[in-house]
Amino acid sequence: MPDSYVAPGADVADSARLGDGVKVWHLAQIREDAELGANSIVGRGAYIGTGVRIGENSKIQNHALVYEPAELAAGVFIGPAVVLTNDTFPRAVNPDGTQKSASDWDSVGVTIGEGASIGARAVCVAPVTIGPWATVAAGAVVTRDVPAHALMVGAPARRIGWVGRAGVPLVEKDGQWHCPSSGAVYTEDGGSLRETG
Repeated sequence: MPDSYVAPGADVADSARLGDGVKVWHLAQIREDAELGANSIVGRGAYIGTGVRIGENSKIQNHALVYEPAELAAGVFIGPAVVLTNDTFPRAVNPDGTQKSASDWDSVGVTIGEGASIGARAVCVAPVTIGPWATVAAGAVVTRDVPAHALMVGAPARRIGWVGRAGVPLVEKDGQWHCPSSGAVYTEDGGSLRETG
């Protein structure tokens, strides 16, 4: 773990791989074979499951739960107490009443694209893919794939607009979408958005 910081009281598995500049705060747990890219931050009490992959410059805030086999690209923001699930049909027991073990179910993951943000206490119900630069509002429940740059709210989450790379809601003008923060221009085509200038 070259040039990384693990706070006292954090639990990092020996087989976890932490990139340069990673910070893991108090009471966080990083499970076996998890990979954290350079300069990522894992907040207090957060959980990163076995084999989860997190890209560089990502931020996992306090008490977030990132269950395997989640995959997060570079620059992803996971807000406080967010949950990325991994079981489509959860049960503690089998139909005969015996307790389920790891061999009794197939884990499915949440995939999050570059620069996307998931707001505080949101839940992403696997399997779903969150597109690059999308924003999921605090408290939302995502049950379907989210396109790039989408602004999602509610339970179940629905798209109410678009956001640019700066995270600011875009404004429609003359058939195009404009970022009031960066000046970037986007074009909507068939339910997706692409940057054009």
